[in-house]
Amino acid sequence: MSASSDSLSDKAYIEHKEDVAADVKPQQEEEAQAVDPKFAIRVRRKIDLRLIPILAALYCISLIDRTNISVARVAGMAKDLKLTVGERYSIVTCVFFVPYIIFELPSNLIIRKVGCRNQLSTIVILWGAVMTGMAFCKTWQQLAVCRVLLGCLEAGFFPGCVYLIATWYKRYEQSRRFAWFYLASMCMSGFSKIIGYGMSLLAGRGGLNGWQWIFLLFGVVTIALGIISIFLIVDFPDKAKFLTPEEKAYAIQRVQEDRGDAIPDEMTLAKIGTHMCDLKLWAFGMCFMCSTAASYAFSYFLPVILSGAGYSTKMSLMLSAPPYVFGAVYTAVSAHFSDRYRQRALFIGGASLMCMIGLFLMAFVGPIAPRYLGAFFTIAGCQCNVPAIIAYQNNNILSHSKRSVGSALTIGLGGVGGIFASLVYREADYPKYLPGLGATIGCQATILIILALLSFHFRRCNKRADEGTFVIEGNPRFRYTI
Repeated sequence: MSASSDSLSDKAYIEHKEDVAADVKPQQEEEAQAVDPKFAIRVRRKIDLRLIPILAALYCISLIDRTNISVARVAGMAKDLKLTVGERYSIVTCVFFVPYIIFELPSNLIIRKVGCRNQLSTIVILWGAVMTGMAFCKTWQQLAVCRVLLGCLEAGFFPGCVYLIATWYKRYEQSRRFAWFYLASMCMSGFSKIIGYGMSLLAGRGGLNGWQWIFLLFGVVTIALGIISIFLIVDFPDKAKFLTPEEKAYAIQRVQEDRGDAIPDEMTLAKIGTHMCDLKLWAFGMCFMCSTAASYAFSYFLPVILSGAGYSTKMSLMLSAPPYVFGAVYTAVSAHFSDRYRQRALFIGGASLMCMIGLFLMAFVGPIAPRYLGAFFTIAGCQCNVPAIIAYQNNNILSHSKRSVGSALTIGLGGVGGIFASLVYREADYPKYLPGLGATIGCQATILIILALLSFHFRRCNKRADEGTFVIEGNPRFRYTI
């Protein structure tokens, strides 16, 4: 799967890392030898509390802002902006992802120079301003332009967060941390529909319709969180100021002992090209794309599907929340055991199978009750795999430059999944969306095939590395996580 980075030729990189790398050992043994356990726990908790909550809150509002268009649609926007004509609604949801995909890699390449706090807080404030402006759109074309601007700004956020989190944690701590980061957004993705419905009840106040209040109030909240984040977002470990010198040294040391890439390497065009030629990065990205196709589809269309099944606007929005709560619980449990047993593909494959079962129920079962149950399985499976695939990728690559490129590439392909979801769930197929559900089933099958190929490749490479005939990722001590 990797033609370039898994070679023996990168001797300079090996020599540089061998001076500081240590054997990969179980986490408890490493820390017991290096520092006092109480000190180690205190530093990890300090990192967790400063890093995860603010990023989770910002990603939560990010996901709400890009998907609350489904709530606005059933709250009067479809009628006011004539979105039911042709494929206008699909176009408006789709155009977000074009700039979102294009600008992800450039934004990740400059984040170290600009600084995490400066880049992430600035784009949050700016996209909040765009959200506020969406409340005053008079035509569907104006709404589409705002969605393009939203995509430009949000492009730099998610991959930047993933890159930042990955640099702070050891490999078998990452699945839980990515899950914690993502869990808040999962829960709020469901409850945001209810919150949005509550906002829509302000219809008529100030001369605004219900959908306009949704955009306006969420926009104001986003700007407020962006301002708060200026004071709370932390930087990369080598630039962090919230730790004492001793704590900072330990934070860097523990990552160095785990995988040998705590020291940032220089980003060059040659390295970018080399990383982009690594086929396994594209394999991770394809898995992520297939997972986000389902998660975006249900963020955009679940209230619409429920409404088409005969539920009122209020009930369709209320019933959208419980599947996300179930999905959050499933994601937390899966992430915990994935880290504990140091397995990735097994848990990702299990979630894909659960998602497929849910999709079959929604597509081919007549009564509404089992179809609604299918939404629980579908959302749990696809949402669980978003942080799981990110952890899978970050466990199997080395160096800051490759982590930056890999995060942007994977999440960029996730944006392709958003385009896919926007286009295959067509207005002409309302209310059951059978072609879209069938295409999403195919996406889950694709994940299973890629996992099988990656597992075979990783086992083969690990065996050769154990025999001393192959070097993985330029580090003789590194082994793939299967």
